[in-house]
Amino acid sequence: MRFSALKILREGLSGNRGWTPHWRDPAPKAEYDAVIIGGGGHGLSTAYYLAKNHGMTNIAVLEKGYLGGGNVGRNTTIVRANYFLPGNSEFYSHSLKLWEGLEEDLNYNVMHSQRGLINLFHSDGQRDAFARRGNAMINQGDDAVLLDREGVRRMLPYLDFEQGRFPIHGGLYHPRGGTARHDAVAWGYARGADSRGVDLIQNCEVTGIDIEGGRVTGVQTSRGPIRAKKVGIVVAGRSGQVAAMAGMRLPIESHVLQAFVTEGLKPVIDHVVSFGMGHFYISQSDKGGLVFGGDLDFYASYAQRGNLPMVEHVMEAGMTLMPMIGKAKVLRSWGGIMDMTPDGSPIIDRTGVEGLYLDAGWCYGGFKAVPASGWCMAHLMATDRPHEAAAGFRLDRFRDGYGLMDEEGTGAQHNLH
Repeated sequence: MRFSALKILREGLSGNRGWTPHWRDPAPKAEYDAVIIGGGGHGLSTAYYLAKNHGMTNIAVLEKGYLGGGNVGRNTTIVRANYFLPGNSEFYSHSLKLWEGLEEDLNYNVMHSQRGLINLFHSDGQRDAFARRGNAMINQGDDAVLLDREGVRRMLPYLDFEQGRFPIHGGLYHPRGGTARHDAVAWGYARGADSRGVDLIQNCEVTGIDIEGGRVTGVQTSRGPIRAKKVGIVVAGRSGQVAAMAGMRLPIESHVLQAFVTEGLKPVIDHVVSFGMGHFYISQSDKGGLVFGGDLDFYASYAQRGNLPMVEHVMEAGMTLMPMIGKAKVLRSWGGIMDMTPDGSPIIDRTGVEGLYLDAGWCYGGFKAVPASGWCMAHLMATDRPHEAAAGFRLDRFRDGYGLMDEEGTGAQHNLH
């Protein structure tokens, strides 16, 4: 099924009775050329680009629960390419370019909104750091505008510019940044992969990885064994657990990150606003809810829920930045499991087992990376060579220390990234 304005109009006038399922519900086959473990945004995009870019169609995506039930449906939806270090900068730039053509490519409305992102700064030193970051972004081919205090005030007049601890001195404006509808991204990639012959198998938990003579031969699942020539581990916060099935210990800790949404309000916040000193970020969804988040909960966990002290911290940061939101009612909160690496940058690489590949360690960068992650992981699995945009995301950098990418300069403690 292809979407069009005429199709939407016709279905609206006929009670929406003509829509068909967006993807099949197949039983797993005995063998595939490639198996992707994980049916989130990264796993689905990997399968899609394996089929679209490399002509591989005998592929299965195995998901323990339902498609899009993990982090891709539990995030604050921010899309940006304002990274600084070589290795990260070109990757997220590549991802943003894919975002900009994604709806046309998938023929699916992922509600990508380039409303602009503003990172606030609060001192002369931070201004210098953001100026340097902005220059790096421009050199990469992306966009950045350094705003002074009055420039921020014109765009964000509702902020508290006189707060005593962190007075606002200005901001770095990234006009092409914005948001997208998180679950629609998963649905669009699922629909695109299915239309190219990929089997999307839900309620199929991987319980083991079969290895013979140093080579992967398949996986064990709750729905029986499946043979495969190549297997990709793309499971976000569960990366350490799944890799352990192959005898691997990853340099990853899993932490909870909470997010929140308020009742629907009239349009009030036009941009994405990031308050780094309070570790608070906020935007307004198309339904009117204020969507915001903050810091990790700072303890390792596999639970998709968080603690009340962090809820209080995030609310305090929001009130410090923009007291106007104080009367908004918070409807719900949720937690995603963040797979945190020691340098805060991801891993897309082959493992020590032939035919076994890893896509993990996305820290805070997972949602915005969905298109490029799938593109680069598909290239790696199809060709056994890293894509140039992800050439720095090597697993062995944590063993030898060469090529570490500490984007925030916070050292080797997982939860600080």
